Amino acid sequence: MTIDKDNLLASIMESLNRIQYIKLEDIPNIDLYMDQVTTFMDRKLKKTTRHQKEDKILTKTMINNYTKNDLLPPPERKKYTKDHIILLIFIYYYKGILSIQDIQTLLGPLADNFFHTDEKLDLGTIYNQVFALEKDQVKGLKEDIIKKFEISQDTFADASPENQEFLRLFSFICMLSYDVYVKRLLIEKMIDTMSNAGSNEKNNDKTAKESKK
Repeated sequence: MTIDKDNLLASIMESLNRIQYIKLEDIPNIDLYMDQVTTFMDRKLKKTTRHQKEDKILTKTMINNYTKNDLLPPPERKKYTKDHIILLIFIYYYKGILSIQDIQTLLGPLADNFFHTDEKLDLGTIYNQVFALEKDQVKGLKEDIIKKFEISQDTFADASPENQEFLRLFSFICMLSYDVYVKRLLIEKMIDTMSNAGSNEKNNDKTAKESKK
C-alpha cells in the first residue's frame, strides 16, 4: 500500500478551502415550488457530497418527511419561503450527525420564535451570524488536522514497511474519528439538556394552569 503523504495532506487542505456555505443574499427572495427548492439546493451544495453523480442533496420525499416530523413548517400554497430554505440548510448539515428527534429539538425553537417574524432578530440574521462563526473556524481546523497528521506519522515505527503506511493512515483516521465522536457526544448532551428544560417548562405551565382551575 503506497500513500503519497504530501499529496494526501495537500488534498485535505484543498478540500477545506473548497468548503462553502450558501450566502443569505444567494437565497431567492421569492417563494419557490418544491422542484425549485431541490434544484436550488442541489446547485449550491452538490460539491459537498461524497459522490456527486449519485448523492442527492434533497428530494421531495425528504422535504415531505421533514414537514411530517415537524422539522419544517408546512409550505404556504405549495410554496417555500426564504425562511423555509434557511431551515432546510440547517437540516442538511445536521442530518449527517444527528437523529431526526435531536434536529427537531435543536431547530424547534428557531421555527417557533423566529420563523416569519417581523422582529429585527429573524432567521436570516441568525443564519448570517452562525455561519460567520463557522468560517472563522477553518484556520484552527486546518492547524488541528496538520498536527494530528504529523502525530500519526510518528506511530508504528517498528512496523514493517509494507504495513507502516496503512497503520499510520489508520492512526490519522482514528484521531479524526475520535474527535468527531467526542464532539457528537457533547452535542447530544447539550440537546438533551435543551429537551429536559423544555419538558420542565411545559410541566410547570401545565401545573400553573391546573392550579388556577
